[in-house]
Amino acid sequence: MTRPLLARAVDTAMDRSLVLGYTTIGLAVRRALPGWPSDPPAGVLEGRHVLVTGASSGLGVATVEGVAALGATVHMLVRDEAKGAKVADSIRATRPGVELRLWRCDVADLDDVRRFAGEFGAAVDDLHAVVHNAGLMPPTRTESPQGLELSMAVHLVGPVVMTEALRGPLTGGRVVFVSSGGMYGQPLRADDPGYTTGDYAPATSYARSKRWQVEMAPLLGERWAADRITVATMHPGWADTPGVQESLPRFRAITRPVLRDDAQGADTSVWLSAVEPAPSTGKFWHDRAERPTSLLPTTRPSDETRARAWAWLRGAADLP
Repeated sequence: MTRPLLARAVDTAMDRSLVLGYTTIGLAVRRALPGWPSDPPAGVLEGRHVLVTGASSGLGVATVEGVAALGATVHMLVRDEAKGAKVADSIRATRPGVELRLWRCDVADLDDVRRFAGEFGAAVDDLHAVVHNAGLMPPTRTESPQGLELSMAVHLVGPVVMTEALRGPLTGGRVVFVSSGGMYGQPLRADDPGYTTGDYAPATSYARSKRWQVEMAPLLGERWAADRITVATMHPGWADTPGVQESLPRFRAITRPVLRDDAQGADTSVWLSAVEPAPSTGKFWHDRAERPTSLLPTTRPSDETRARAWAWLRGAADLP
């Protein structure tokens, strides 16, 4: 459905204002505007398998609950099995009849990612969607077991390696990267993917890796198109997640009255996983609408920069 001109104008104005568009205010207004995309029908994911990473807290739990409510068998990927088991038991207690399966993997460790993907692919031969939600914001510069800067390992390279290894089960399926509106403030640093120059800042590292997700999505979409796998990136707006609570306490103190809850932040991830037909590949989404990937000329990468970044990612992920 095409949104009326006035509704699109209001939506765009809120999106550019950030404070209005990213908060509970933006979601409430958009839901009330004509042309808001319909919710996926009940049971649309029955008989289908969905993998959610970072499934033991925040947006991950809300995503699990959202796709499970639509009938999916949900595979919860966690790093801490004990914590994940408690979350799964809690979801089962409030949603009797849901199908949840727990898996352990450290997404930062590419060897562990490949180990998990091998085991998962042997058990599940038809995967409808994977939502790459696992995230972190290390307080100091940290490296993965393979020597990658940790934010880049968890948010980009690990998910790419995982998806590449699951291309068989994912044929005809969907990949959703949970990004961040914070990426708007950062350029694509193809010259420094490891954040080895300048003073390290946790929020900057996080936002840089999210910029990489958004810029690499169209190229990943092209790579996986032969398997009819679509790729989407989205940002949840300003949600009161554990990451925000732990890493951005001052921001949370100021914005807490208008921060989204986990379900509101996960809404677009759930929608992208379930809406039919699948959205066009390689696009960036927020509140069920496609969004621009850059708002400032200084953060819009050149073709040369994007190509350099793609070459680095191919090497880091060992893509043939």
